[in-house]
Amino acid sequence: MKRGPFGTALACLAALALAACGGGGGGGGGSATPMPTPTPATNPYALPGAEALSVADVQQILAQAVAEAKARGTPGVIAVTDRVGNVLAVYSMTGARATATLRPGPGGNLDAQGVVVPAAAAAIAKAITGAYLSSAGEAFSTRTASMIVQPNFPPSPAAVGLPSGPLFGVQFSSLPCSDLTARFNAAGGAGAFIGPKRSPLGLAGDPGGFPLYKNGALVGGVGVMSDGDYGFDPDISNIDNDDEENVALAATNGFAAPATIMADHVSLAGTTLRYSDATSATLKVSPTSATPFANLPAGTGTLTAVTGYYPGGTVLGGQVYGAEASGVRQATAAEFSVPGGFILTNGAGQNRYPPRPGTDAGDVPAPLTAAEVTALLEEGLKVMEHSRAAIRQPSDSIAQMTIAVTDTRGVILGIIRSPDAPVFGTDVAVQKARSANFFSGPFAAADLGGDPSADVRGFVQKVRDFFPDQTALTGKTAFGVRSIGNLARPQFPDGQVGRPNGPLSRPISQWSIFSTGLQSALVITNIGQHLGFVTGASPSDTPQRCTFLPDAAAGQNRLQNGLQIFPGGSPIYRNGKLIGGIGVSGDGIDQDDMIAFLGLFNASARVGVGEADPSIRADQLLVGPAPAQRLLYVNCPFAPFLDTSDQNVCQGK
Repeated sequence: MKRGPFGTALACLAALALAACGGGGGGGGGSATPMPTPTPATNPYALPGAEALSVADVQQILAQAVAEAKARGTPGVIAVTDRVGNVLAVYSMTGARATATLRPGPGGNLDAQGVVVPAAAAAIAKAITGAYLSSAGEAFSTRTASMIVQPNFPPSPAAVGLPSGPLFGVQFSSLPCSDLTARFNAAGGAGAFIGPKRSPLGLAGDPGGFPLYKNGALVGGVGVMSDGDYGFDPDISNIDNDDEENVALAATNGFAAPATIMADHVSLAGTTLRYSDATSATLKVSPTSATPFANLPAGTGTLTAVTGYYPGGTVLGGQVYGAEASGVRQATAAEFSVPGGFILTNGAGQNRYPPRPGTDAGDVPAPLTAAEVTALLEEGLKVMEHSRAAIRQPSDSIAQMTIAVTDTRGVILGIIRSPDAPVFGTDVAVQKARSANFFSGPFAAADLGGDPSADVRGFVQKVRDFFPDQTALTGKTAFGVRSIGNLARPQFPDGQVGRPNGPLSRPISQWSIFSTGLQSALVITNIGQHLGFVTGASPSDTPQRCTFLPDAAAGQNRLQNGLQIFPGGSPIYRNGKLIGGIGVSGDGIDQDDMIAFLGLFNASARVGVGEADPSIRADQLLVGPAPAQRLLYVNCPFAPFLDTSDQNVCQGK
C-alpha cells in the first residue's frame, strides 16, 4: 500500500431527509425553458457583523483553556484561529504531548490511519473545523463533524444498515496541498491574512474543537489536543466526558455560540445533531476564575511556532470577516451584478476568481466563455436566494452556499458565495465541480492510470469490474457528485449490511474517516510531504497541487485540490460535449445538489450550455453484484423554496 514519506512514521450537512426527486429528462443544448427564479431587487442577505478577535480576546480564550486543563491534570496544545483560518495563537502547556496519532484502522493502517502528527497540527485542524463549518446561522463543532462523516448516520452500533453521514468525505477538504486555500506568509504585507487558509490535516472529527462568536458574529475557532488520540466518536448513544472537549468548551466562555444556532437545534432524518457532550456542569473550574494570560506563572507553557502556520512568540488579532484583508468580501456591482454575492480577494482589492473563459481550447470544440461562466454563477445564486436552508436557524432562513465553475482541465473559472456561507464550502465547491467533470470526462481512466501509485491506478479496474464495463470512465457516462458518492461508500447500496463496498471505497473492514478509498489514496503522499515540512524533517512543503495525476496542462491536474464524494455538483455540456463542472457547497446536500443542477439548467436558457443528456446520466446505470442497483444523479428537496409552493423542481429537467 503506497503511504507516502510519513505514512509509516508518523469527516449536508444532512441526509436532510426531505422528500426528494431525481432529475430526469431535459437536455443540454440551451433550449430548455427555465423554472422561474425571482431575483431580489436588493441583497436578501444580512451582512456579517464586523467583529474580530482582539489580542486580549485570544489571551482570554487561552487562559480559560489553561485553567480547565490544569484542573484536570491534562496539559495540552491549544490553538485559536479567526473565521478564515489565520492561526492567532498556538499555546503548548508544559507537559503536553508533542504528537498525536491519527486513529489506527480496523484492518491495518492504510492511508492516514495510524500516522503520527504534531499535536499542534491536530489542534489547528480542530480550531479551523469549528470556524469553517459554522456561520451566523449554525454552530457546528468537531463532535458534530464526527457525527456526519461516518458510514452510518447516526453513528452507533444500533445504526448499522442506515446510510452514511451527509458530509461523508468532507474531512479531505481544505487540505494543505489545495490550490484554492491560502498559506501563511511570514513576511506579512498585503494579502498576508487572506483566507480561506489551509488546514494541516483537513477537517477534524475529533471532539475538542468549537467555533467562537463575538456579539453574535462568528469570529473564529478553538481546538485542543491533549490525549494523543486524533479520532472520532463511533457511538453517539452515550455521553462522553472528554477532557479535550471540556477544555475547549471552557475556552469559549464569553465567546460561545448563541444557544439557538448550536447543532443540537438541528434535526436530520429524525436525529438531532450533537454539539457538545461537555457542559458547564462538567467543567472542573469556572472559566471566570481563570488566571489572566499575562499573569500565568512561569513554566505554564509557551506560544509555539508552527512551521507554515504561526510564527510563535506572540498572540495575534483576527481579521474582520467581510473586510478586504480577510480575503472574503462583498462583490461590487461591477464585479457581480446579482445582489448578495461575496467573492474571494487577494487582500489588495482584486477578485481572485473573476469569471474567465475556459483554458481547454485544445481539448474541447468550444470552451466555456466568461459570459457563460457569469451566467452559471448568476443563475445559481438566484436559485439559492429563494431556497429554504436545511441547516440554518431560525427555520425558513435563506440557504447560503458557495458556487464554483471549472473547465475540463480543472481550472477554476469563477467563484461566488453568499455573505454568511460556511467557509469550508469554498474549497469543497471547487472539489465538487472538478469531481463531476473528472468522472464524466474521456480522460478519467487515463488520468487515474497515469498516477504513480499502484493503489490509485487499481481503482480503474475496480470500477470496470463493478459496473461491469471494461470501457467505463471514458466519457460515456455523466456523473453527478451524488453518483460518485454512491460508488465511494464502504457498503453499496449505502449502508446496507452484507453488501460489498463501492468500487471507489475501501472495504468496510478497512474503512475509517482517515482511509476512505480513492479520495484518500490520491492525497496521502501530499499530506506526508506537508507533515515532513511542518516537523522540520523536510525543507520542502507540498506544492499547491493535490494528487499526482498527470498534468492536464502545465502545472495543472484535474483534481488539484482533491476529490469530493458528497453531493452537490454536475458536469456541464455543450451539444453533447463535456466542457466543465459546477459545484455547490455550504448547506444541506440536497440543497447543494439542487442549486448546482437548477443553476445549470436555468443558465441553459441564456447561453449555449446545459445539463447532460438524460440518456447518458449515471442514473441510467444498474451496477454492482446482483441484485444490481441504480445509481443516482441528482436528488432535490421536495418543496424547497421560500416564496413558491413548487414541488419536484428537478423532475423532467
